[in-house]
This record gives sequence, structure tokens and C-alpha cells, in this order.
Amino acid sequence: MGFSFNGISSSSMGIRARLTNWQFTPAVSNNTVPIPGKAGVADFGASKLSRRISVKCGVNPTGSMSALITRLDALAAWLDPVNGLQQLTFDELPDRYFDARLDAAIDCTRLIRGAGSFDLDFFCPDPYGYALTDENFTLTGIGSHTILRTKGNAVSLPEYRLMGEVINNSSARWLRITTNDVALTISGRLAANEVLVIDSANMTAKVVDTDGVLVKNGLPFLSSLNLPELNMGSNSVVIEVEGCTFTSLAIQAKSRWR
Repeated sequence: MGFSFNGISSSSMGIRARLTNWQFTPAVSNNTVPIPGKAGVADFGASKLSRRISVKCGVNPTGSMSALITRLDALAAWLDPVNGLQQLTFDELPDRYFDARLDAAIDCTRLIRGAGSFDLDFFCPDPYGYALTDENFTLTGIGSHTILRTKGNAVSLPEYRLMGEVINNSSARWLRITTNDVALTISGRLAANEVLVIDSANMTAKVVDTDGVLVKNGLPFLSSLNLPELNMGSNSVVIEVEGCTFTSLAIQAKSRWR
């Protein structure tokens, strides 16, 4: 077993790696409030915190202590946490990736001349694993549609890319996208060569041109922040228009695992 970090495999860096444990549920934060004069607390649910992934590693024999240190120098540059979050994948989990970085010192224990072992502790601020090959859907007609998510095991926060034309900002001209019975009405001037990008994960919206260049903030186009979510399995998407033109809706599912 091995892993890849920032597109570079552990085997190409001359180390052996294996997972010896797996955190199948991340830490949680309990949202509670004490109630004066009453035993216990009021429970307002829980939210997921970060994930930690530990990997046991060994350095292949290098022939000398100086060669071992040279190899470790290369590993330090490759895994440097100052470079920020990078994509982390595992050979045994070929369908998903994690955004991760190191957050602890690494001490290498010398085993024999020119070889050693150490543990890597990766910190994932987002506890979810995401599909390496995501599920994408394109809808080109108004009315009711069904899209089927087959990857992951958790509700996903998709990205919608809407194309159409709204000639002016009027309450009589709008597009409405209803995802699993949750409606989002969109109004505001949108040119035929512009794309309204709705990012549920980051709770943002923007208008870009067809080259991806930012044109303006897209949040004023939205009637609310009830942004779409996609369930595992079947999802309903209903597209309605009034006084404007609908061209297409591209959906990136951002399928993920708990």
C-alpha cells in the first residue's frame, strides 16, 4: 500500500507506507447550552470537526546515514505543511481524496544503517473524502429532471453553473431551480455569454464569462441562501422560467464520503 500527496507517490520518494488504523467517524462538537436551575444541558445537535489520518512509513535502505538524511530532506520538502493543503490519496482507497497537510513534527527512528521508520499525521480540516472522478450532469430543458448520485455515502453540496439570458432586472423575469423540493429563485440581468456559478459548499455565488473571468458578485441574484444539496441516489431538479431564456444547468455533484 502507498499514498500520493500533491500528485507525488510515496513509492517514487523511496518510502513504504501502510495504514494501521482508520478514523471512520471524525471528532464532533456538541452544541449545548446549560439551563440555570435544571439538570443537564439543552442539546442543539452536533457538528463534525476535522479528521486525522495516521500513516506508518519506512525509508528503503539507502546505504549510509548521510544518504538517509538526504532522503529525509527530500521528504521534508515534499510534505512541507507551509505549502498548505494538498490532495491526499491512498492506493487502498482509489475512489476518493482528502485535502490534508501535516501538523506535527516527524521523528525518524534509525533501524539499520541507511534505513528508518516514522509516522505521518495528516490533518484534514474538512473531514469528508471527495470523489476523485466526480459526478457531473447537464440539463438543457425546462421542467422536471431526475439525477442519480452513485458515489459517496453523504449528502453533497454541489456547484451549479447556470446559463441563460435575462435582459433586465425585473420581478417579472426570473428563473427558479427547485432541488429536492427546495426552491431557489434567480433574478437579475444575465447576459447570454455569462455563467452564474452557485457554490453550495462555500455559500457563494458569482457571475463569470465563458472564459471563467469574474464579472460580478452573484449573491444579489439569489432569493435566499437555501442552496441546493444532493442526496445519495435519486434527486429531483425542476427548472422554471418566466420572461427570460434558459440555456443549460451544469451540475458538479461534489460527491463525498463521511
